[in-house]
Amino acid sequence: MSMNKQLKYGVSTWLWQSPFTTESIELFPKIKTMGFDVVEIPVENPDLIDANTVKEALSANGLTPTICIVFGDDKDLTSEDTSLYQNCFEHAEKCFELATSLGVGFVAGPLYAAVGKARLASKEQKKMEWNRAVKNLKMLSGIAKKNGLDIALEPLNRFESDLINTAEDVVRLLDEINESNMKIVLDGFHMTIEEQDICKAIQAAGDRLIHVQVSENHRGIPGTGLTPWDEFAKGLTDVNYSGAIVIESFTPEIPELAAAVNIWKELANSQDEFAKEGLKFLKSTFNTL
Repeated sequence: MSMNKQLKYGVSTWLWQSPFTTESIELFPKIKTMGFDVVEIPVENPDLIDANTVKEALSANGLTPTICIVFGDDKDLTSEDTSLYQNCFEHAEKCFELATSLGVGFVAGPLYAAVGKARLASKEQKKMEWNRAVKNLKMLSGIAKKNGLDIALEPLNRFESDLINTAEDVVRLLDEINESNMKIVLDGFHMTIEEQDICKAIQAAGDRLIHVQVSENHRGIPGTGLTPWDEFAKGLTDVNYSGAIVIESFTPEIPELAAAVNIWKELANSQDEFAKEGLKFLKSTFNTL
């Protein structure tokens, strides 16, 4: 019954830096030494990343990469401004090429709208934006297929999106898109805000769940907050999850990043401690099933 021989643990470089550049490979030896198998590379600007150098550094440190991307205000597949779609497709294509170069099988993130697009829209407006998301994500799915990639869509909490907040929302979106390479990533931080039952949410995502991100409900070290970790573990067992569990939080030392995610104070004595303590807790929680 235990799935955990296959489980891999990772950490996002956002814990220390933003944006990720070729020089960010300096983090890899430390991440490996801490005991992580996976490093999550958030691609904010693909032009700052030399794929060959990063690939060599991953190999030298025995780390497997995952890639996530988010859309800023100039990228939105739900907008009435169609020029924003092209920005999404061009950015995604560059990220997909990078993912393929690094041997990654999927790209994760809330790739439907600009992060922070959250308003009380009318039912008609919501329906129009939903339909645009379906249509444009079908196109994005096609671009990803050409690169041999899956896309894992991420629900965000209500303060960051008014389109997709729960596992049920993303399942409904995927059902309408109806493309085999569209999958799901769930993030425990957003789930503690939006879900009524974390175990049921994971079950709803089912075998389309290919990636998991975690921090605490307050974005701090896993195990120091209100997240029902036993329910989380039960849900992952129920769906035979065998992907990575990646710690995703952010450093308050980079003002732009801190402002984007509303982190106004230090969440740990140091970012290194955040990673080490978080990993220790995750292993003790998920390896005992």
